[in-house]
Amino acid sequence: MSKQFVPLTQAHIQQTMVLVVGDIMLDRYWFGDAHRISPEAPVPVVLVQKTDERLGGAANVARNVASLGARAGLLGLVGDDEAGRCVLDLLQQAGVRAHIDIEIGATTTIKQRVLARQQQLLRMDFDHYPTSSAVAGSEQQFQSLIDDYDVIVLSDYGKGGLGQVEKKITLARARGKCVLVDPKGEDYACYRGATLITPNRAELRMVVGTWHNEEDLTTRAQNLRKALQLEALLLTRSEEGMSLYTETEVTHFPAQVREVFDVSGAGDTVIAVLGVALAAGMTLKHAVDYANRAGGVVVGKLGTATVSYHELFDDSDK
Repeated sequence: MSKQFVPLTQAHIQQTMVLVVGDIMLDRYWFGDAHRISPEAPVPVVLVQKTDERLGGAANVARNVASLGARAGLLGLVGDDEAGRCVLDLLQQAGVRAHIDIEIGATTTIKQRVLARQQQLLRMDFDHYPTSSAVAGSEQQFQSLIDDYDVIVLSDYGKGGLGQVEKKITLARARGKCVLVDPKGEDYACYRGATLITPNRAELRMVVGTWHNEEDLTTRAQNLRKALQLEALLLTRSEEGMSLYTETEVTHFPAQVREVFDVSGAGDTVIAVLGVALAAGMTLKHAVDYANRAGGVVVGKLGTATVSYHELFDDSDK
């Protein structure tokens, strides 16, 4: 974290390697028009005209890493089904190195969205929680992969795909790896010892309670950071930007939003950019600055999306 600023050239980024571990999902979109209300119930009737499939969850983080030009690996589980095969195909298309176990007899987690005139009307979730034996196999593979990557990103969507999170953090940190966590749930004890966690406002509120002002927020965030023995805590605050809490200071980054269209997957983009920037040798502040800019770009796109090198860096100070 004490490294000096290094301009992120494309050649530099291409040498970085980021391993993403976590809950893998498939995001499906049905696009159409809704001109009438159903005679069966007071709901719109959508005439589906186009469908799309995208990587979701941890797979979207890896996709964002690859989109920037870095070398991305993804470790996780998919089901033995059509959706799982689709995930593997999309990973190959995105240039992500897949360290994927297929859980026989299981289904892949799917988020199905229905949109009319670019507005989301409905989301249907088909969740899958892997068995302990399936997760155990993934954990063994994790140990063999740590040394191949510069930064480890743990993407926790609360679906059980990570397993023994604290053990993963301990192993990676013992080998000198930077470990970034996108957390989930009401108890962050399992993330103890990570380099940095990236909760949003709602997620942090579930853990530390409601704050009354900025000073109160700082106290609660810093107490959590210390209790978890983290080097830093990055709070993503939507229209309020981001706040970075470290041992020595608090730094606020104003929002870089041009036009908010869809916040789906914005957290995936933020932690992916952080991972790439830190792997490339950037200071934490510079990495957060770029992650903040990336979040502003991606919320202007529909659905889970990525940010390219040129979108992020061409207009940035190098």
